[in-house]
Amino acid sequence: MPVATDMNRFAEHVWATAQAEFSDLLDPEQLTRVVLRMTVALLLGAAIGWERERRDADAGLRTHMLVALGSALFVLVPAEAGMSTEDLSRVVQGIVSGIGFLGAGAVLKSSEEGRVHGLTTAASVWATAAIGMAAGLGREATAVLATAFVLLVLAVLRRVSRGIQSRARAAAKSGPDDIGSAHRQAAS
Repeated sequence: MPVATDMNRFAEHVWATAQAEFSDLLDPEQLTRVVLRMTVALLLGAAIGWERERRDADAGLRTHMLVALGSALFVLVPAEAGMSTEDLSRVVQGIVSGIGFLGAGAVLKSSEEGRVHGLTTAASVWATAAIGMAAGLGREATAVLATAFVLLVLAVLRRVSRGIQSRARAAAKSGPDDIGSAHRQAAS
């Protein structure tokens, strides 16, 4: 019987240790807060990622969702653990720097055209990280508003930009004498 008792004690210690390791989410209020913040980050990242996926950008749905979730998690865990504001600001600085490196991977310069590609993708990843941080810090309304602004820039201003570029190309093709008339037409 002493062996069985030792095994029972061992099993009890293992179980108690496992419970202690998962104790950060035993409180229903804290569990709800964590799930809500991570879900908001995921959904907002998905909204931006879906828009980028539709445009066939290098960083699409999954990338934006993971960036938003990761950013939320990086600030959520220390904030919930009671980290000071000063220490949390260093976490935020690390996220911003790390996302800068991730975004830099999306930026390419075409040697043929001399044009830079991927800046909008890099900027959308950077904005998605900020949105994830806002959601992770419990600023869900701010995160939703920022997402609306990002989507406005990506979708609506894309059309405006294309219209301007189209008019500029038309003016360039029409020649120097017709440039003034092309500008007058664009203004009307």
